[in-house]
Amino acid sequence: MQIESLKVFCDLAETESFTKSAQINHVTQSAVSQQISSLERLFKSLLIERSKKKFRLTREGQVLYDYSKEIIQTYESLLSKVQEIKEIISGTIRVATIYSIGLHDLPPYLKKFLKAYPTVNVHVEYRRSNQVYEDVLGNVVDLGLVAYPQKHNKLEILPLHKDTMVFICHPQHPLAARKSIKLKEITGERFVSFDPDIPTRRATDKMLKERGIHVQHMMEFDNIETVKRAVEIDAGVAIVPHATITQEVAKQTLAELKLEDVEMHRPIAVLYKKNKVLSPAMKQFITVLKG
Repeated sequence: MQIESLKVFCDLAETESFTKSAQINHVTQSAVSQQISSLERLFKSLLIERSKKKFRLTREGQVLYDYSKEIIQTYESLLSKVQEIKEIISGTIRVATIYSIGLHDLPPYLKKFLKAYPTVNVHVEYRRSNQVYEDVLGNVVDLGLVAYPQKHNKLEILPLHKDTMVFICHPQHPLAARKSIKLKEITGERFVSFDPDIPTRRATDKMLKERGIHVQHMMEFDNIETVKRAVEIDAGVAIVPHATITQEVAKQTLAELKLEDVEMHRPIAVLYKKNKVLSPAMKQFITVLKG
Protein backbone atom coordinates (compact mmCIF):
# COMPACT_ATOMS: atom_id res chain seq x y z
CA MET A 1 0.00 0.00 0.00
CA GLN A 2 1.28 3.44 -0.92
CA ILE A 3 0.40 6.89 0.37
CA GLU A 4 -0.66 7.80 -3.16
CA SER A 5 -3.42 5.19 -2.97
CA LEU A 6 -4.68 6.62 0.31
CA LYS A 7 -4.71 10.11 -1.22
CA VAL A 8 -6.72 8.88 -4.21
CA PHE A 9 -9.19 7.28 -1.80
CA CYS A 10 -9.51 10.49 0.26
CA ASP A 11 -10.00 12.62 -2.85
CA LEU A 12 -12.68 10.22 -4.03
CA ALA A 13 -14.41 10.35 -0.64
CA GLU A 14 -14.41 14.16 -0.68
CA THR A 15 -15.39 14.75 -4.30
CA GLU A 16 -17.69 11.71 -4.59
CA SER A 17 -16.51 11.53 -8.19
CA PHE A 18 -14.16 9.09 -9.88
CA THR A 19 -13.67 11.67 -12.64
CA LYS A 20 -12.59 14.46 -10.28
CA SER A 21 -10.40 12.16 -8.22
CA ALA A 22 -8.64 11.06 -11.41
CA GLN A 23 -8.23 14.69 -12.47
CA ILE A 24 -6.73 15.73 -9.13
CA ASN A 25 -4.20 12.90 -9.15
CA HIS A 26 -3.42 13.01 -12.88
CA VAL A 27 -4.45 9.40 -13.49
CA THR A 28 -7.23 7.70 -15.41
CA GLN A 29 -10.62 6.78 -13.93
CA SER A 30 -9.66 3.15 -14.45
CA ALA A 31 -6.56 3.69 -12.30
CA VAL A 32 -8.71 5.18 -9.53
CA SER A 33 -11.03 2.15 -9.62
CA GLN A 34 -8.05 -0.21 -9.53
CA GLN A 35 -6.52 1.54 -6.51
CA ILE A 36 -9.83 1.45 -4.62
CA SER A 37 -10.24 -2.24 -5.42
CA SER A 38 -6.69 -2.85 -4.22
CA LEU A 39 -7.46 -1.15 -0.88
CA GLU A 40 -10.64 -3.19 -0.51
CA ARG A 41 -8.68 -6.40 -1.06
CA LEU A 42 -6.02 -5.26 1.42
CA PHE A 43 -8.51 -4.49 4.18
CA LYS A 44 -10.88 -7.29 3.14
CA SER A 45 -13.75 -4.80 3.35
CA LEU A 46 -16.13 -2.95 1.08
CA LEU A 47 -15.14 0.71 1.35
CA ILE A 48 -17.69 2.40 -0.92
CA GLU A 49 -21.33 1.66 -1.59
CA ARG A 50 -21.62 2.21 -5.31
CA SER A 51 -24.91 3.02 -7.01
CA LYS A 52 -26.12 5.35 -9.76
CA LYS A 53 -28.15 7.47 -7.35
CA LYS A 54 -25.72 7.95 -4.47
CA PHE A 55 -22.14 7.66 -3.30
CA ARG A 56 -21.52 6.66 0.31
CA LEU A 57 -18.63 5.37 2.37
CA THR A 58 -19.23 2.20 4.34
CA ARG A 59 -18.37 2.18 8.07
CA GLU A 60 -15.00 0.64 7.18
CA GLY A 61 -14.54 3.24 4.45
CA GLN A 62 -15.21 6.10 6.86
CA VAL A 63 -12.64 4.74 9.32
CA LEU A 64 -10.08 4.38 6.52
CA TYR A 65 -10.82 7.94 5.36
CA ASP A 66 -10.37 9.43 8.85
CA TYR A 67 -7.04 7.73 9.45
CA SER A 68 -5.80 8.19 5.89
CA LYS A 69 -6.45 11.93 6.11
CA GLU A 70 -4.20 12.13 9.17
CA ILE A 71 -1.50 10.11 7.42
CA ILE A 72 -1.60 12.30 4.32
CA GLN A 73 -1.51 15.54 6.31
CA THR A 74 1.44 14.25 8.34
CA TYR A 75 3.25 13.21 5.15
CA GLU A 76 2.58 16.58 3.47
CA SER A 77 3.75 18.41 6.60
CA LEU A 78 6.95 16.35 6.48
CA LEU A 79 7.55 17.23 2.82
CA SER A 80 6.84 20.90 3.50
CA LYS A 81 9.19 20.97 6.50
CA VAL A 82 12.02 19.30 4.56
CA GLN A 83 11.58 21.82 1.74
CA GLU A 84 11.70 24.68 4.23
CA ILE A 85 14.89 23.33 5.79
CA LYS A 86 16.47 23.04 2.34
CA GLU A 87 14.97 26.42 1.37
CA ILE A 88 13.38 24.81 -1.67
CA ILE A 89 10.54 26.71 -3.33
CA SER A 90 9.27 24.45 -6.11
CA GLY A 91 6.35 22.28 -7.16
CA THR A 92 2.93 23.01 -8.62
CA ILE A 93 0.24 25.36 -7.33
CA ARG A 94 -3.30 24.84 -8.62
CA VAL A 95 -5.40 27.99 -8.57
CA ALA A 96 -9.07 28.51 -9.44
CA THR A 97 -10.19 32.09 -10.01
CA ILE A 98 -13.16 34.00 -11.29
CA TYR A 99 -12.60 35.55 -14.72
CA SER A 100 -12.25 39.19 -13.70
CA ILE A 101 -9.58 38.49 -11.07
CA GLY A 102 -7.73 36.01 -13.25
CA LEU A 103 -7.61 38.30 -16.26
CA HIS A 104 -7.01 41.67 -14.58
CA ASP A 105 -5.91 41.42 -10.92
CA LEU A 106 -3.78 38.27 -10.90
CA PRO A 107 -1.31 38.79 -13.82
CA PRO A 108 1.07 41.33 -12.17
CA TYR A 109 1.29 39.26 -8.98
CA LEU A 110 1.78 36.07 -10.98
CA LYS A 111 4.54 37.69 -13.03
CA LYS A 112 6.32 38.87 -9.87
CA PHE A 113 6.02 35.45 -8.23
CA LEU A 114 7.26 33.46 -11.24
CA LYS A 115 10.20 35.83 -11.65
CA ALA A 116 11.21 35.18 -8.03
CA TYR A 117 10.47 31.43 -8.12
CA PRO A 118 10.91 30.19 -11.71
CA THR A 119 10.88 26.51 -10.70
CA VAL A 120 7.28 26.72 -9.49
CA ASN A 121 4.50 25.83 -11.91
CA VAL A 122 1.26 27.78 -11.36
CA HIS A 123 -1.76 26.25 -13.06
CA VAL A 124 -4.69 28.70 -13.28
CA GLU A 125 -8.28 27.70 -14.07
CA TYR A 126 -11.07 30.22 -14.77
CA ARG A 127 -14.33 29.32 -13.04
CA ARG A 128 -17.62 30.80 -11.86
CA SER A 129 -17.61 31.88 -8.22
CA ASN A 130 -19.57 28.89 -6.89
CA GLN A 131 -17.30 26.51 -8.81
CA VAL A 132 -14.20 28.04 -7.19
CA TYR A 133 -15.57 27.14 -3.76
CA GLU A 134 -16.45 23.63 -4.94
CA ASP A 135 -12.98 23.07 -6.41
CA VAL A 136 -11.23 24.21 -3.24
CA LEU A 137 -13.47 22.11 -0.99
CA GLY A 138 -13.02 19.11 -3.27
CA ASN A 139 -9.20 19.48 -3.38
CA VAL A 140 -9.35 19.93 -7.15
CA VAL A 141 -7.26 23.07 -6.60
CA ASP A 142 -5.04 24.35 -3.80
CA LEU A 143 -6.15 27.98 -3.73
CA GLY A 144 -9.16 29.97 -4.87
CA LEU A 145 -9.52 33.65 -5.73
CA VAL A 146 -12.97 35.18 -5.38
CA ALA A 147 -14.77 38.49 -4.93
CA TYR A 148 -17.14 39.15 -2.02
CA PRO A 149 -15.88 36.04 -0.14
CA GLN A 150 -18.49 34.00 1.69
CA LYS A 151 -17.67 32.51 5.10
CA HIS A 152 -17.52 28.73 5.21
CA ASN A 153 -16.69 26.52 8.19
CA LYS A 154 -14.33 24.40 6.08
CA LEU A 155 -12.43 27.26 4.46
CA GLU A 156 -9.73 29.71 5.47
CA ILE A 157 -10.35 33.09 3.87
CA LEU A 158 -7.60 35.71 3.63
CA PRO A 159 -8.63 39.21 2.47
CA LEU A 160 -6.33 40.68 -0.19
CA HIS A 161 -7.53 44.09 -1.38
CA LYS A 162 -10.59 46.01 -2.53
CA ASP A 163 -11.28 47.30 -6.03
CA THR A 164 -13.35 50.45 -6.58
CA MET A 165 -16.55 49.97 -8.57
CA VAL A 166 -17.19 52.51 -11.34
CA PHE A 167 -19.90 53.37 -13.86
CA ILE A 168 -19.09 52.73 -17.54
CA CYS A 169 -20.87 53.62 -20.76
CA HIS A 170 -20.31 54.00 -24.49
CA PRO A 171 -18.13 57.05 -25.42
CA GLN A 172 -21.13 58.56 -27.28
CA HIS A 173 -23.51 58.13 -24.35
CA PRO A 174 -24.98 61.44 -23.05
CA LEU A 175 -23.18 60.94 -19.73
CA ALA A 176 -19.80 60.04 -21.23
CA ALA A 177 -18.34 63.57 -21.17
CA ARG A 178 -18.62 63.79 -17.40
CA LYS A 179 -16.10 62.70 -14.76
CA SER A 180 -18.58 61.52 -12.17
CA ILE A 181 -22.23 60.72 -11.61
CA LYS A 182 -24.68 60.51 -8.72
CA LEU A 183 -26.25 57.12 -8.30
CA LYS A 184 -29.83 58.41 -8.71
CA GLU A 185 -28.93 59.63 -12.21
CA ILE A 186 -28.73 56.07 -13.52
CA THR A 187 -32.41 55.45 -12.74
CA GLY A 188 -34.11 53.95 -15.79
CA GLU A 189 -30.86 53.30 -17.66
CA ARG A 190 -30.51 50.16 -19.78
CA PHE A 191 -28.13 47.96 -17.78
CA VAL A 192 -25.71 45.28 -18.88
CA SER A 193 -25.40 43.07 -15.81
CA PHE A 194 -23.69 40.01 -14.44
CA ASP A 195 -25.81 36.90 -13.97
CA PRO A 196 -28.02 37.09 -10.83
CA ASP A 197 -26.02 34.43 -8.95
CA ILE A 198 -22.69 36.24 -9.29
CA PRO A 199 -21.63 37.99 -6.04
CA THR A 200 -20.80 41.31 -7.73
CA ARG A 201 -24.30 41.40 -9.23
CA ARG A 202 -25.88 40.65 -5.86
CA ALA A 203 -23.88 43.44 -4.21
CA THR A 204 -24.85 45.90 -6.95
CA ASP A 205 -28.54 44.95 -6.76
CA LYS A 206 -28.48 45.40 -2.99
CA MET A 207 -26.94 48.86 -3.28
CA LEU A 208 -29.50 49.98 -5.87
CA LYS A 209 -32.42 48.51 -3.91
CA GLU A 210 -31.36 50.24 -0.69
CA ARG A 211 -31.47 53.57 -2.52
CA GLY A 212 -34.71 52.89 -4.36
CA ILE A 213 -33.04 53.02 -7.78
CA HIS A 214 -34.53 50.98 -10.62
CA VAL A 215 -32.70 50.10 -13.83
CA GLN A 216 -33.59 48.03 -16.90
CA HIS A 217 -31.56 44.82 -16.99
CA MET A 218 -31.19 44.35 -20.75
CA MET A 219 -28.46 41.70 -20.83
CA GLU A 220 -26.90 39.35 -18.26
CA PHE A 221 -23.52 37.64 -18.61
CA ASP A 222 -21.31 35.39 -16.53
CA ASN A 223 -18.02 37.22 -17.05
CA ILE A 224 -16.59 40.73 -17.18
CA GLU A 225 -15.26 40.53 -20.75
CA THR A 226 -18.71 39.96 -22.26
CA VAL A 227 -20.19 42.73 -20.11
CA LYS A 228 -17.58 45.16 -21.46
CA ARG A 229 -18.12 44.12 -25.06
CA ALA A 230 -21.86 44.74 -24.71
CA VAL A 231 -21.28 48.25 -23.32
CA GLU A 232 -18.79 48.94 -26.13
CA ILE A 233 -21.55 48.38 -28.71
CA ASP A 234 -23.86 50.67 -26.71
CA ALA A 235 -26.19 47.90 -25.58
CA GLY A 236 -26.38 49.56 -22.17
CA VAL A 237 -24.36 50.84 -19.21
CA ALA A 238 -22.79 48.92 -16.33
CA ILE A 239 -21.13 49.13 -12.92
CA VAL A 240 -17.86 47.19 -12.90
CA PRO A 241 -14.54 46.97 -11.01
CA HIS A 242 -12.15 49.76 -12.00
CA ALA A 243 -9.20 47.39 -12.55
CA THR A 244 -11.06 45.56 -15.32
CA ILE A 245 -11.56 48.52 -17.68
CA THR A 246 -8.26 50.44 -17.68
CA GLN A 247 -7.27 49.28 -21.18
CA GLU A 248 -10.66 50.10 -22.72
CA VAL A 249 -10.69 53.56 -21.13
CA ALA A 250 -7.16 54.21 -22.45
CA LYS A 251 -8.26 53.16 -25.94
CA GLN A 252 -11.43 55.26 -25.55
CA THR A 253 -13.74 52.37 -26.32
CA LEU A 254 -15.38 52.87 -22.92
CA ALA A 255 -16.05 55.93 -20.78
CA GLU A 256 -15.56 55.69 -17.00
CA LEU A 257 -17.40 57.79 -14.42
CA LYS A 258 -16.79 57.87 -10.68
CA LEU A 259 -19.77 57.29 -8.40
CA GLU A 260 -20.06 60.55 -6.43
CA ASP A 261 -22.40 59.77 -3.56
CA VAL A 262 -21.54 56.16 -2.76
CA GLU A 263 -18.34 54.27 -2.05
CA MET A 264 -18.66 50.82 -3.52
CA HIS A 265 -15.68 48.49 -3.31
CA ARG A 266 -15.34 44.89 -4.38
CA PRO A 267 -13.37 42.86 -1.79
CA ILE A 268 -11.07 40.16 -3.14
CA ALA A 269 -9.80 37.20 -1.12
CA VAL A 270 -7.77 34.04 -1.41
CA LEU A 271 -9.22 30.90 0.12
CA TYR A 272 -8.01 27.41 0.87
CA LYS A 273 -9.30 24.40 2.76
CA LYS A 274 -8.88 24.39 6.53
CA ASN A 275 -6.19 22.02 7.82
CA LYS A 276 -4.59 21.99 4.38
CA VAL A 277 -0.82 21.75 4.54
CA LEU A 278 0.53 24.67 2.55
CA SER A 279 3.80 24.00 0.76
CA PRO A 280 6.55 26.66 0.93
CA ALA A 281 5.61 27.61 -2.65
CA MET A 282 1.96 28.14 -1.71
CA LYS A 283 2.95 30.22 1.33
CA GLN A 284 5.15 32.45 -0.81
CA PHE A 285 2.46 32.79 -3.45
CA ILE A 286 -0.04 33.96 -0.83
CA THR A 287 2.56 36.39 0.53
CA VAL A 288 2.97 37.89 -2.95
CA LEU A 289 -0.81 38.17 -3.39
CA LYS A 290 -1.14 39.94 -0.04
CA GLY A 291 1.74 42.27 -0.85
